[in-house]
Amino acid sequence: MPRAVHIIGGGLAGLAAAVKLAASPAAIALHEAAAMPGGRCRSYQDHATGLLIDNGNHLLLTGNHAAFTYARTIGSEKLLVGPEKAEFSFFDLANRQSWTLHLNDGRFPWWIFNADHRVPGTNPLDYLRLARLLFAKDRPIGDVIDCDGPLYEKLLAPLLTAALNTEPREASAALAGAVIRETLARGGAECRPRIARDGLGTAFVTPALAYLAKAGASVHLSHEIRALRYDGDRVTGLDFGGADFVAIEPQDAVIMAAPAFAAAALVPGIRAPTAFRAILNTHFRAESPQGMPPLIGVLNGISEWVFAFPGRISVTTSNADRFMNEPREKLADTIWREVCAVTGLSGDRPAWQIVRERRATFAATPEENAKRPAAETAWRNLFLAGDWTATGLPATIEGAIRSGNRAADLVLAYQR
Repeated sequence: MPRAVHIIGGGLAGLAAAVKLAASPAAIALHEAAAMPGGRCRSYQDHATGLLIDNGNHLLLTGNHAAFTYARTIGSEKLLVGPEKAEFSFFDLANRQSWTLHLNDGRFPWWIFNADHRVPGTNPLDYLRLARLLFAKDRPIGDVIDCDGPLYEKLLAPLLTAALNTEPREASAALAGAVIRETLARGGAECRPRIARDGLGTAFVTPALAYLAKAGASVHLSHEIRALRYDGDRVTGLDFGGADFVAIEPQDAVIMAAPAFAAAALVPGIRAPTAFRAILNTHFRAESPQGMPPLIGVLNGISEWVFAFPGRISVTTSNADRFMNEPREKLADTIWREVCAVTGLSGDRPAWQIVRERRATFAATPEENAKRPAAETAWRNLFLAGDWTATGLPATIEGAIRSGNRAADLVLAYQR
């Protein structure tokens, strides 16, 4: 068992690794370059809206077992809320049509035989053709299934765009298959949607910090690493600039949980994704109408998913590179009009904020997926974590937490 474990990066991958290692006898130190931890799952007090907002919206499903185990460990599982059944509401801005997808709990998909439960304009055979994705090789989705028709346009395209943050036709069929195997293929019991009602930071970050503090772990914010020092097959030091140097003894271990581009600059020779996709998140200070679902999928607009939080309505647009240079005011106006159409709200645009994550996730193409490294490295005491590593899943909360767990397991098995 290592005497000390240094974790570089305070996003969910790094936090998950620290939480899993907290019960061990090792001294845990978490180093985060930013002034606040959480990475893409941080929350902050926004001056424009006067609200606590998330830098990005994330949807969980009840089948995300690693994420729920993590939340249960840090005592925040009750903050992840959603309907008791696997229900997904949709609204098409082109024709003002709305519908709700109802999945039955069992593995056999009885719901596809009920016209009121499946996507309008589809038939049961359409869904059976999805089996081609379940164990597809890593090639573009467009090479595996037909990317047209009601099922694709009204269900697969919005779901896969959100999960992969990449245009589905060019995205990895292997990653899409992994998502489907762990959700739709397991039945509605694994597909109940959950959101962090009071913010991602409140659910995943703040309670993790409290848990780590109670366990005696140290967390160092605004502590950006400049270089790792190597000798032979070991990391021997962490250089934070100037006289701020941490020696890594033979019985110590290091987990690199920084973003892909940062890790690639610090760890010589590792392969990592080099292409990324943006996500656009828009927040409005507004109360959602009574009875509004926690989220609504939106077709044929800039908006793709509308989330209902207490006192706040948030909108997410994935694969959003095309909107990164659009004027903020123009985007906010258009998206608010879409929100009104979807929710039935009216009136002038309320206080708002737009958050653009230009490198939100790696591009989930077969080419970029092939660049994702394993957790092990050429250095015996250095391990990788992050949703960009080879988790078998797209860049999601579930993938990030699994990667942190994997790195922690390797540390626990480490022998100098």
